[in-house]
Amino acid sequence: MSKCVIGAQLFTVREFTKTIEDVAETFKKVVDIGYKAIQISAFGPVDYKEVAKLVKDNGLVVGATHHGWTDFRDNLDDVIARNKAWGCDHPAVGSVGGEYRSFDGIKRFLDELGPVTEKLAAEGLDFSYHNHNWEFARFDCPDNKTWMETMFDLSEGRDMNFEIDTYWVQAGGAEPTLWLKKCAGRMPIIHFKDMCMTDDGEMRMAEIGEGNLNWPVLLDVANAGGTKFALIEQDRTYGRDPFDCLATSFNNLRALGAC
Repeated sequence: MSKCVIGAQLFTVREFTKTIEDVAETFKKVVDIGYKAIQISAFGPVDYKEVAKLVKDNGLVVGATHHGWTDFRDNLDDVIARNKAWGCDHPAVGSVGGEYRSFDGIKRFLDELGPVTEKLAAEGLDFSYHNHNWEFARFDCPDNKTWMETMFDLSEGRDMNFEIDTYWVQAGGAEPTLWLKKCAGRMPIIHFKDMCMTDDGEMRMAEIGEGNLNWPVLLDVANAGGTKFALIEQDRTYGRDPFDCLATSFNNLRALGAC
């Protein structure tokens, strides 16, 4: 069983990827931490060809990317060009709008998805859906299933993968390990994100190993499920330097033998 590659989801440091000079410095910092793979997300208006050169110069692998659903639907040629320039096989959608948050919305999304995944596959790329917590509401889905369960069932056989986010599964009241097992074989990329509680009862995102999720088990299940890249993400760092947060997560995973 091969181990997934641990990477940095650069949404964590999005305030430091607004210019090409910022991107260059950010790449250097994540390499110095020890990361060899990244996910590109929420970059500023920078030339993707210049980013491709920086990726190569820093010896990085782009394990995944995030794009808006309107980009996939309306500007797919640009999405493909960016991912091919970056050597990335795993573009993902970071979220979808409120108009899809119903049973009919799922069907609408899957209808729109068909031509997207067909064209991506022709270029050697796949497609993944990234969850938050709202997908674990039931809305009006049949059989009292959650939106996420219904999407999983209806998308089977449609070239749709999942980029499970461990924090957001937990925040949605579901169990991350069970969802990693459920998506085995359909989960080339994953978001590793921990969860902690403050003394006053606030639920927070945390560095890997500094919260309450069971990382030895999550690692084993991700590896067993064929995940290729596990991307460390921390949307909020609560006043801490986000690069320090990425370093803490990396070092704690390294102590577990993950990298």
